[in-house]
Amino acid sequence: MTLSSEPRRRVVVTGVGLVSPLGVGTEATWKGILEGRSGVGPITRFDASEFSSRFAGEVPDFDPTLYMDKKDVKKMDFFIRYALAASQFAMEDSGFQVTDENGHRVGVVIGSGIGGLPLIESMHDTLRERGPSRISPFFIPGLIVNMAAGQVSIRYGAKGPSTAPCTACTTGLHAIGDAYRLIRTGAADVMIAGGTESVVTPLAVGGFGAMRALSVRNDDPSRASRPWDRDRDGFVIGEGAGIVVLEEYEAARARDAHIYAEVVGYGMTSDAYHISAPHPEGDGAASVMTVALEDASLPPEAIGYINAHGTSTPLGDLGEVKAIKKVFGDHAYKLAVSSTKSCTGHLLGAAGGLETGLLALALEHQILPPTINYETPDPECDLDFVPNEARPTDFEYGLTNSFGFGGTNGALILKRV
Repeated sequence: MTLSSEPRRRVVVTGVGLVSPLGVGTEATWKGILEGRSGVGPITRFDASEFSSRFAGEVPDFDPTLYMDKKDVKKMDFFIRYALAASQFAMEDSGFQVTDENGHRVGVVIGSGIGGLPLIESMHDTLRERGPSRISPFFIPGLIVNMAAGQVSIRYGAKGPSTAPCTACTTGLHAIGDAYRLIRTGAADVMIAGGTESVVTPLAVGGFGAMRALSVRNDDPSRASRPWDRDRDGFVIGEGAGIVVLEEYEAARARDAHIYAEVVGYGMTSDAYHISAPHPEGDGAASVMTVALEDASLPPEAIGYINAHGTSTPLGDLGEVKAIKKVFGDHAYKLAVSSTKSCTGHLLGAAGGLETGLLALALEHQILPPTINYETPDPECDLDFVPNEARPTDFEYGLTNSFGFGGTNGALILKRV
């Protein structure tokens, strides 16, 4: 699906806000990526001793009272708190001010793959132990998926479109892609967009474990997320938020905004194959990259780097490699392809937001993020995965992929400005 027949306004990234297992704030996260550091460790949120996978990428040293009133903290699940913090970082970075005059042209698209599961588990315990009269009146507005976008909209007075995609692990990328289209087609001038997630909980870790989707490298958690390595055994659950500020290009230039990158292509497709497994030949992944290239009016050879979905699962990593080869042909072997999930774990619905922000930073600084823990090559996965160390480079166009349960796919292309 493309919108090539519609008038196209240019859309640029002017703010990046990140909260991740590598640290709170964009600078801390980017520094951890460039250092090739892992943010994965033993689970501290609950006693995980009986679980098959006992580690995660938890956000370290997060104090929500730095980003909201203390009285409001208990009214919001973790995913909303992370979204508010990341949005604050992004808005401060952009320098954009929402006013009574422009507020109706400013919107918010922030999604979550799962939403307020920690609060659901907590309130369920309260119901069982203390009865229905003890359920918080803030329970429902504290957990529903659209309340991250809602709270950010309220905070900034953003009265334009406010939506919340929920497309599993493609959520964050879809949110940014949808926001891009809203600006491109004139429905808004500025959008705060991305994804947020926090489900390091007994139910989530147990549920993904029951699917045998998680790595069980419990003796060495920091080396568990190892995309494309022959010995990969599953993904590592992570948490955090990735938010960007998108603006119409001419308006951003007029206010002398710092521009990280231009958004030039977006694709959405579906595998229509399985509830959780990717298509074995990467058909849906290939189609979504093709759609994004068509939307950007670019040949495959224009892409210099792919921030891949790369979750460290046996089937998913191989399927993405097959898809890249289908789309890029011989150029696939000239591309740099890396997975920042090797450092952060998989942030589920927040992954696409985080990785779009990291791609914008990579274009800005002309540095390729590494794939860490890459030790033993898989003969079937034979591309340049930027192994273990960040790499200075020179590239103009980068692409980022996100794929999710239900076969949902997204791809976004950014251009160096």
